[in-house]
Amino acid sequence: MESGELRGGMVATVDLDGFDQRILAIVRRNNLTPARVIAAQVGLSETSVLRRLRHLRAAGVIVADVALIDPARLAPLLTIHVLVELNQSGLKREQAFAARLEARPEVIGAWNVTGRTDFLLTVAVPSIEAYQRFSDEVLASDDNVRDFETLVTLREIVRPHPLHADLPGA
Repeated sequence: MESGELRGGMVATVDLDGFDQRILAIVRRNNLTPARVIAAQVGLSETSVLRRLRHLRAAGVIVADVALIDPARLAPLLTIHVLVELNQSGLKREQAFAARLEARPEVIGAWNVTGRTDFLLTVAVPSIEAYQRFSDEVLASDDNVRDFETLVTLREIVRPHPLHADLPGA
């Protein structure tokens, strides 16, 4: 494995062997799987699995250990997707806009995309009024935002889930 350090602004890829790929496939499904169970499944010692997991975290391959939450069991939220067009593109302007998005707890996903749209956002808010405040504060007040289109989610068809995105070869 190589380190995942930056090269010219790009994140270096990390070479994974078959053991690493199988370990990642297991922790993608359940990051609480004990190392002894992973070791038995991949054919390594528990110590080796723990060492590899530490390295995968240090190299930035594993970036977070998170819980998937069922939104239906929480207070009602609106999920809104927003297509954003900027007046002017360019690395500095896109980074400035991205920094504004990162600072907002309503933004639960954001992607810099190709095509007519520059950014695709996923925003979670308790009400349409809360979305209006967000769009006024973040989108309408930004001189570099040319236009944005709001798409309100009616119902979820496929929930993001780690089992739907296994790594190739895992």
